Amino acid sequence: MLKLKYPPFSKSKSLKKILIFTLFFWGSTSSFSAQYTEIINSNQPGFSESPYSVGTGIYQFENNFFLRSISLKPDFPSAQYGGVDLQFRTSFLLEKLELNAHLNYQQDRVALEKIYNTGFGSMTVGAKYLVYQPKYTDKTKEIRSWRKRGAFDKKRLLPSVGVSLGMNADFSNKISGATSITPKVGILLQHNLTQNFNIVNNFYYNNIGSDFSEFSHIVTATQSFYNRYSIFFENKTVFEKNQNNINLGLGLAYLYHKDLQINTSGRFLFEGKAQGFYASFGFSYRIDRHQDTYKDLDINGVKPKNKLGFSKRFLRIFKNKNKGLKTKENKKNNFLGIFGKKKKETEVEKLEREIKELEKEMKKEEKKKERQKSNN
Repeated sequence: MLKLKYPPFSKSKSLKKILIFTLFFWGSTSSFSAQYTEIINSNQPGFSESPYSVGTGIYQFENNFFLRSISLKPDFPSAQYGGVDLQFRTSFLLEKLELNAHLNYQQDRVALEKIYNTGFGSMTVGAKYLVYQPKYTDKTKEIRSWRKRGAFDKKRLLPSVGVSLGMNADFSNKISGATSITPKVGILLQHNLTQNFNIVNNFYYNNIGSDFSEFSHIVTATQSFYNRYSIFFENKTVFEKNQNNINLGLGLAYLYHKDLQINTSGRFLFEGKAQGFYASFGFSYRIDRHQDTYKDLDINGVKPKNKLGFSKRFLRIFKNKNKGLKTKENKKNNFLGIFGKKKKETEVEKLEREIKELEKEMKKEEKKKERQKSNN
Protein backbone atom coordinates (compact mmCIF):
# COMPACT_ATOMS: atom_id res chain seq x y z
CA MET A 1 0.00 0.00 0.00
CA LEU A 2 1.30 3.42 -0.89
CA LYS A 3 1.91 5.63 2.14
CA LEU A 4 1.03 9.29 1.80
CA LYS A 5 3.41 11.82 3.29
CA TYR A 6 1.20 14.86 2.78
CA PRO A 7 -0.80 16.27 5.73
CA PRO A 8 -4.58 16.71 5.46
CA PHE A 9 -5.66 19.77 3.52
CA SER A 10 -6.59 22.93 5.48
CA LYS A 11 -9.21 24.93 3.57
CA SER A 12 -9.08 28.34 5.26
CA LYS A 13 -5.31 28.90 5.27
CA SER A 14 -4.70 27.50 1.78
CA LEU A 15 -7.47 29.61 0.25
CA LYS A 16 -5.85 32.84 1.47
CA LYS A 17 -2.46 31.77 0.12
CA ILE A 18 -3.86 30.88 -3.29
CA LEU A 19 -5.73 34.17 -3.63
CA ILE A 20 -2.61 36.13 -2.65
CA PHE A 21 -0.46 34.24 -5.17
CA THR A 22 -3.09 34.68 -7.89
CA LEU A 23 -3.28 38.45 -7.39
CA PHE A 24 0.51 38.68 -7.27
CA PHE A 25 1.05 36.80 -10.54
CA TRP A 26 -1.78 38.69 -12.27
CA GLY A 27 -0.14 42.01 -11.47
CA SER A 28 3.38 41.02 -12.51
CA THR A 29 5.04 41.97 -15.78
CA SER A 30 4.11 40.13 -18.96
CA SER A 31 5.65 39.60 -22.38
CA PHE A 32 4.03 40.58 -25.66
CA SER A 33 4.85 37.54 -27.80
CA ALA A 34 2.05 35.75 -29.63
CA GLN A 35 0.60 32.44 -28.48
CA TYR A 36 -0.25 30.99 -31.90
CA THR A 37 1.80 27.98 -33.04
CA GLU A 38 2.08 26.44 -36.51
CA ILE A 39 1.13 23.00 -35.14
CA ILE A 40 -1.59 22.05 -32.66
CA ASN A 41 -0.79 22.62 -28.99
CA SER A 42 -2.93 20.19 -26.98
CA ASN A 43 -3.11 19.42 -23.26
CA GLN A 44 -4.08 15.80 -23.93
CA PRO A 45 -3.54 13.13 -22.75
CA GLY A 46 -2.42 14.72 -19.47
CA PHE A 47 -4.58 16.28 -16.78
CA SER A 48 -2.36 19.36 -16.52
CA GLU A 49 -2.60 22.43 -18.75
CA SER A 50 0.05 24.79 -20.04
CA PRO A 51 -0.13 28.54 -19.34
CA TYR A 52 -0.20 29.29 -23.08
CA SER A 53 -3.30 30.18 -25.07
CA VAL A 54 -4.18 28.56 -28.40
CA GLY A 55 -4.13 31.98 -30.10
CA THR A 56 -6.78 34.12 -31.75
CA GLY A 57 -8.77 32.57 -34.55
CA ILE A 58 -8.23 29.02 -33.26
CA TYR A 59 -11.14 26.70 -32.46
CA GLN A 60 -9.75 23.58 -30.80
CA PHE A 61 -11.55 20.40 -29.72
CA GLU A 62 -9.92 17.89 -27.36
CA ASN A 63 -11.77 14.57 -26.90
CA ASN A 64 -10.78 11.69 -24.65
CA PHE A 65 -12.54 8.32 -24.11
CA PHE A 66 -11.70 6.73 -20.76
CA LEU A 67 -12.27 3.64 -18.61
CA ARG A 68 -11.71 3.73 -14.84
CA SER A 69 -11.83 0.87 -12.33
CA ILE A 70 -11.10 1.01 -8.58
CA SER A 71 -11.48 -1.45 -5.69
CA LEU A 72 -10.91 -1.41 -1.91
CA LYS A 73 -9.32 -4.90 -1.91
CA PRO A 74 -7.99 -7.23 -4.64
CA ASP A 75 -10.78 -9.78 -3.99
CA PHE A 76 -13.45 -7.10 -3.60
CA PRO A 77 -15.66 -6.22 -6.61
CA SER A 78 -14.52 -3.02 -8.26
CA ALA A 79 -16.51 0.07 -9.17
CA GLN A 80 -16.18 0.86 -12.87
CA TYR A 81 -16.52 4.15 -14.70
CA GLY A 82 -16.51 4.84 -18.41
CA GLY A 83 -17.19 7.90 -20.50
CA VAL A 84 -15.81 10.76 -22.54
CA ASP A 85 -14.08 14.05 -21.71
CA LEU A 86 -14.85 16.92 -24.08
CA GLN A 87 -12.92 20.18 -24.06
CA PHE A 88 -13.24 23.26 -26.26
CA ARG A 89 -10.60 26.01 -26.39
CA THR A 90 -10.56 29.30 -28.28
CA SER A 91 -9.28 32.86 -28.14
CA PHE A 92 -10.75 35.83 -29.98
CA LEU A 93 -10.10 38.81 -27.70
CA LEU A 94 -6.37 38.72 -26.86
CA GLU A 95 -3.54 36.42 -27.90
CA LYS A 96 -2.70 35.61 -24.28
CA LEU A 97 -6.30 35.14 -23.10
CA GLU A 98 -7.99 31.78 -23.65
CA LEU A 99 -11.63 30.83 -23.09
CA ASN A 100 -12.37 27.15 -22.52
CA ALA A 101 -15.12 24.72 -21.56
CA HIS A 102 -14.70 21.20 -20.15
CA LEU A 103 -17.55 18.67 -20.13
CA ASN A 104 -17.50 15.14 -18.67
CA TYR A 105 -20.12 12.53 -19.56
CA GLN A 106 -19.84 9.11 -17.93
CA GLN A 107 -21.56 5.91 -16.80
CA ASP A 108 -20.87 4.49 -13.33
CA ARG A 109 -21.35 0.90 -12.21
CA VAL A 110 -21.84 0.51 -8.45
CA ALA A 111 -19.84 -2.30 -6.81
CA LEU A 112 -21.74 -5.45 -5.65
CA GLU A 113 -24.83 -4.33 -7.56
CA LYS A 114 -25.70 -4.12 -11.24
CA ILE A 115 -26.77 -0.51 -10.93
CA TYR A 116 -25.69 2.03 -13.54
CA ASN A 117 -25.77 5.80 -13.25
CA THR A 118 -25.41 7.75 -16.48
CA GLY A 119 -25.11 11.49 -16.87
CA PHE A 120 -22.85 14.53 -16.85
CA GLY A 121 -20.20 14.12 -14.18
CA SER A 122 -18.87 17.68 -14.29
CA MET A 123 -18.74 20.84 -16.37
CA THR A 124 -16.29 23.71 -16.05
CA VAL A 125 -16.32 26.99 -17.98
CA GLY A 126 -13.38 29.32 -17.48
CA ALA A 127 -10.49 31.33 -18.84
CA LYS A 128 -6.73 31.50 -18.47
CA TYR A 129 -4.25 34.30 -19.08
CA LEU A 130 -0.50 34.20 -19.71
CA VAL A 131 1.02 36.62 -17.21
CA TYR A 132 4.74 36.15 -17.85
CA GLN A 133 6.85 34.44 -20.51
CA PRO A 134 10.67 34.54 -20.36
CA LYS A 135 12.71 35.33 -23.46
CA TYR A 136 15.52 32.88 -24.20
CA THR A 137 18.86 33.57 -25.86
CA ASP A 138 18.99 32.67 -29.56
CA LYS A 139 21.95 30.25 -29.72
CA THR A 140 21.77 29.93 -33.51
CA LYS A 141 23.44 33.34 -33.85
CA GLU A 142 26.47 32.15 -31.87
CA ILE A 143 29.09 31.11 -34.48
CA ARG A 144 32.37 31.87 -32.70
CA SER A 145 32.24 29.47 -29.75
CA TRP A 146 30.92 25.91 -29.85
CA ARG A 147 30.76 25.82 -26.03
CA LYS A 148 28.61 28.94 -25.82
CA ARG A 149 26.37 27.63 -28.57
CA GLY A 150 25.76 24.37 -26.72
CA ALA A 151 25.75 25.80 -23.17
CA PHE A 152 22.58 25.70 -21.08
CA ASP A 153 20.61 28.94 -21.02
CA LYS A 154 19.99 29.84 -17.36
CA LYS A 155 16.95 31.86 -18.40
CA ARG A 156 15.21 28.54 -19.05
CA LEU A 157 15.05 28.02 -15.29
CA LEU A 158 12.45 30.80 -15.17
CA PRO A 159 8.94 29.43 -15.81
CA SER A 160 6.18 30.83 -17.95
CA VAL A 161 3.36 31.83 -15.59
CA GLY A 162 -0.37 31.76 -16.18
CA VAL A 163 -3.48 32.04 -14.04
CA SER A 164 -6.86 30.38 -14.56
CA LEU A 165 -10.34 31.03 -13.22
CA GLY A 166 -13.43 28.90 -13.80
CA MET A 167 -16.87 27.92 -12.55
CA ASN A 168 -17.99 24.34 -11.93
CA ALA A 169 -21.59 23.44 -12.75
CA ASP A 170 -23.36 20.38 -11.32
CA PHE A 171 -26.31 18.86 -13.18
CA SER A 172 -27.87 17.43 -9.97
CA ASN A 173 -27.43 13.79 -10.88
CA LYS A 174 -26.26 10.85 -8.82
CA ILE A 175 -22.70 10.97 -10.09
CA SER A 176 -21.58 14.29 -8.65
CA GLY A 177 -22.26 15.30 -5.05
CA ALA A 178 -20.95 18.88 -5.13
CA THR A 179 -23.06 22.01 -4.88
CA SER A 180 -24.65 23.54 -7.98
CA ILE A 181 -22.06 26.22 -8.87
CA THR A 182 -18.59 26.53 -7.30
CA PRO A 183 -15.50 28.52 -8.37
CA LYS A 184 -12.09 27.14 -9.31
CA VAL A 185 -8.76 28.99 -9.35
CA GLY A 186 -5.35 27.84 -10.49
CA ILE A 187 -1.73 28.81 -11.09
CA LEU A 188 -0.01 27.36 -14.17
CA LEU A 189 3.78 27.09 -14.50
CA GLN A 190 5.86 25.71 -17.38
CA HIS A 191 9.66 25.28 -17.50
CA ASN A 192 10.97 24.86 -21.07
CA LEU A 193 14.34 23.37 -20.10
CA THR A 194 15.16 22.50 -23.74
CA GLN A 195 13.37 22.78 -27.05
CA ASN A 196 12.12 19.20 -26.66
CA PHE A 197 11.72 18.80 -22.88
CA ASN A 198 9.46 20.74 -20.52
CA ILE A 199 7.96 20.42 -17.04
CA VAL A 200 4.49 21.74 -16.19
CA ASN A 201 3.25 22.43 -12.65
CA ASN A 202 -0.40 23.20 -11.86
CA PHE A 203 -1.81 24.28 -8.49
CA TYR A 204 -5.61 24.25 -8.20
CA TYR A 205 -8.17 25.03 -5.53
CA ASN A 206 -11.45 23.49 -6.66
CA ASN A 207 -15.09 23.60 -5.46
CA ILE A 208 -14.37 26.63 -3.27
CA GLY A 209 -16.89 27.25 -0.51
CA SER A 210 -18.48 23.79 -0.64
CA ASP A 211 -18.16 20.66 1.50
CA PHE A 212 -16.23 19.02 -1.36
CA SER A 213 -13.47 21.65 -1.69
CA GLU A 214 -10.06 20.26 -2.57
CA PHE A 215 -6.52 21.39 -3.33
CA SER A 216 -4.58 19.60 -6.08
CA HIS A 217 -1.08 19.63 -7.54
CA ILE A 218 -0.17 18.23 -10.97
CA VAL A 219 3.38 17.87 -12.30
CA THR A 220 3.97 16.67 -15.87
CA ALA A 221 7.28 15.99 -17.65
CA THR A 222 7.07 15.80 -21.46
CA GLN A 223 9.76 14.75 -23.96
CA SER A 224 9.21 15.09 -27.70
CA PHE A 225 11.27 13.44 -30.44
CA TYR A 226 11.31 13.11 -34.24
CA ASN A 227 8.96 16.13 -34.41
CA ARG A 228 6.04 13.68 -34.33
CA TYR A 229 6.03 11.77 -31.05
CA SER A 230 5.98 12.83 -27.42
CA ILE A 231 5.86 10.85 -24.19
CA PHE A 232 4.93 12.15 -20.75
CA PHE A 233 5.00 11.14 -17.10
CA GLU A 234 2.53 12.74 -14.72
CA ASN A 235 1.76 12.79 -11.01
CA LYS A 236 -1.51 14.24 -9.78
CA THR A 237 -2.17 14.55 -6.04
CA VAL A 238 -5.53 15.66 -4.66
CA PHE A 239 -5.57 16.83 -1.03
CA GLU A 240 -8.93 16.28 0.66
CA LYS A 241 -10.11 16.54 4.26
CA ASN A 242 -10.06 12.83 5.09
CA GLN A 243 -7.61 11.39 2.56
CA ASN A 244 -5.19 12.21 -0.24
CA ASN A 245 -5.57 10.70 -3.73
CA ILE A 246 -2.59 10.01 -5.99
CA ASN A 247 -2.68 9.44 -9.74
CA LEU A 248 0.47 8.24 -11.58
CA GLY A 249 0.24 8.31 -15.37
CA LEU A 250 2.27 7.54 -18.49
CA GLY A 251 1.19 8.43 -22.02
CA LEU A 252 2.07 8.81 -25.68
CA ALA A 253 0.97 11.39 -28.27
CA TYR A 254 1.39 11.29 -32.06
CA LEU A 255 1.14 14.32 -34.36
CA TYR A 256 -0.75 12.94 -37.37
CA HIS A 257 -1.24 16.35 -38.97
CA LYS A 258 -0.38 19.90 -38.01
CA ASP A 259 -4.01 20.29 -36.86
CA LEU A 260 -4.63 16.73 -35.56
CA GLN A 261 -3.09 14.85 -32.62
CA ILE A 262 -3.81 11.26 -31.46
CA ASN A 263 -3.00 10.20 -27.89
CA THR A 264 -3.31 7.38 -25.35
CA SER A 265 -2.43 6.98 -21.66
CA GLY A 266 -2.52 4.59 -18.69
CA ARG A 267 -2.61 5.41 -14.98
CA PHE A 268 -2.40 3.84 -11.53
CA LEU A 269 -4.84 5.18 -8.92
CA PHE A 270 -4.31 5.29 -5.15
CA GLU A 271 -7.33 6.78 -3.37
CA GLY A 272 -7.00 6.19 0.35
CA LYS A 273 -7.14 2.41 0.83
CA ALA A 274 -8.56 1.83 -2.65
CA GLN A 275 -6.46 1.09 -5.73
CA GLY A 276 -7.27 0.96 -9.42
CA PHE A 277 -6.33 1.87 -12.97
CA TYR A 278 -7.34 4.40 -15.63
CA ALA A 279 -6.96 4.02 -19.41
CA SER A 280 -7.77 6.53 -22.13
CA PHE A 281 -7.63 7.08 -25.88
CA GLY A 282 -8.43 10.31 -27.65
CA PHE A 283 -7.64 12.92 -30.26
CA SER A 284 -7.36 16.70 -30.54
CA TYR A 285 -8.36 18.71 -33.61
CA ARG A 286 -8.33 22.43 -34.36
CA ILE A 287 -9.81 24.75 -36.97
CA ASP A 288 -7.16 27.30 -37.87
CA ARG A 289 -8.48 30.75 -38.77
CA HIS A 290 -5.59 32.69 -37.27
CA GLN A 291 -4.43 35.94 -38.89
CA ASP A 292 -1.18 37.65 -37.95
CA THR A 293 -1.27 41.32 -36.98
CA TYR A 294 1.33 43.80 -38.19
CA LYS A 295 2.55 47.23 -37.11
CA ASP A 296 4.03 49.92 -39.36
CA LEU A 297 7.48 50.90 -38.08
CA ASP A 298 10.10 53.26 -39.43
CA ILE A 299 13.83 52.51 -39.92
CA ASN A 300 14.49 52.95 -36.19
CA GLY A 301 11.69 50.55 -35.24
CA VAL A 302 9.41 53.35 -33.98
CA LYS A 303 5.75 53.64 -34.94
CA PRO A 304 5.35 56.73 -37.19
CA LYS A 305 3.09 59.53 -36.00
CA ASN A 306 -0.10 60.39 -37.83
CA LYS A 307 0.55 63.68 -39.68
CA LEU A 308 -3.02 64.17 -40.92
CA GLY A 309 -4.86 67.34 -39.96
CA PHE A 310 -7.75 67.46 -37.53
CA SER A 311 -10.43 67.62 -40.26
CA LYS A 312 -9.01 64.63 -42.18
CA ARG A 313 -8.69 62.56 -39.01
CA PHE A 314 -12.28 63.46 -38.11
CA LEU A 315 -13.59 62.32 -41.51
CA ARG A 316 -11.49 59.16 -41.26
CA ILE A 317 -13.50 58.08 -38.21
CA PHE A 318 -16.68 57.75 -40.29
CA LYS A 319 -14.83 55.75 -42.96
CA ASN A 320 -13.62 53.30 -40.33
CA LYS A 321 -17.17 52.96 -38.98
CA ASN A 322 -18.46 52.04 -42.44
CA LYS A 323 -15.72 49.44 -42.76
CA GLY A 324 -16.69 48.04 -39.37
CA LEU A 325 -20.32 47.67 -40.49
CA LYS A 326 -19.25 45.73 -43.58
CA THR A 327 -17.11 43.36 -41.54
CA LYS A 328 -20.01 42.77 -39.11
CA GLU A 329 -22.31 41.87 -42.02
CA ASN A 330 -19.72 39.41 -43.33
CA LYS A 331 -19.35 37.83 -39.88
CA LYS A 332 -23.12 37.29 -39.63
CA ASN A 333 -23.00 35.14 -42.75
CA ASN A 334 -20.31 32.90 -41.21
CA PHE A 335 -20.65 31.43 -37.71
CA LEU A 336 -17.85 33.13 -35.67
CA GLY A 337 -15.80 33.29 -38.86
CA ILE A 338 -15.03 29.57 -38.67
CA PHE A 339 -16.02 28.77 -42.22
CA GLY A 340 -15.09 32.13 -43.75
CA LYS A 341 -12.12 32.97 -45.95
CA LYS A 342 -8.85 33.56 -44.23
CA LYS A 343 -7.55 36.28 -46.59
CA LYS A 344 -8.98 38.78 -49.02
CA GLU A 345 -8.56 38.05 -52.72
CA THR A 346 -5.54 39.82 -54.22
CA GLU A 347 -5.40 41.28 -57.73
CA VAL A 348 -3.27 38.39 -58.99
CA GLU A 349 -5.69 35.83 -57.53
CA LYS A 350 -8.59 37.73 -59.08
CA LEU A 351 -6.98 37.62 -62.56
CA GLU A 352 -6.25 33.91 -62.19
CA ARG A 353 -9.86 33.26 -61.19
CA GLU A 354 -11.20 35.26 -64.19
CA ILE A 355 -8.88 33.40 -66.59
CA LYS A 356 -10.10 30.06 -65.25
CA GLU A 357 -13.73 31.16 -65.69
CA LEU A 358 -13.04 32.20 -69.32
CA GLU A 359 -11.37 28.86 -70.02
CA LYS A 360 -14.41 27.03 -68.64
CA GLU A 361 -16.74 29.10 -70.87
CA MET A 362 -14.58 28.42 -73.95
CA LYS A 363 -14.64 24.69 -73.23
CA LYS A 364 -18.42 24.77 -72.91
CA GLU A 365 -18.75 26.56 -76.28
CA GLU A 366 -16.44 24.02 -77.95
CA LYS A 367 -18.54 21.16 -76.56
CA LYS A 368 -21.72 22.81 -77.90
CA LYS A 369 -20.17 23.17 -81.38
CA GLU A 370 -19.08 19.53 -81.35
CA ARG A 371 -22.61 18.43 -80.39
CA GLN A 372 -24.11 20.54 -83.20
CA LYS A 373 -21.71 19.01 -85.74
CA SER A 374 -22.51 15.49 -84.55
CA ASN A 375 -26.28 16.18 -84.79
CA ASN A 376 -25.91 17.55 -88.33
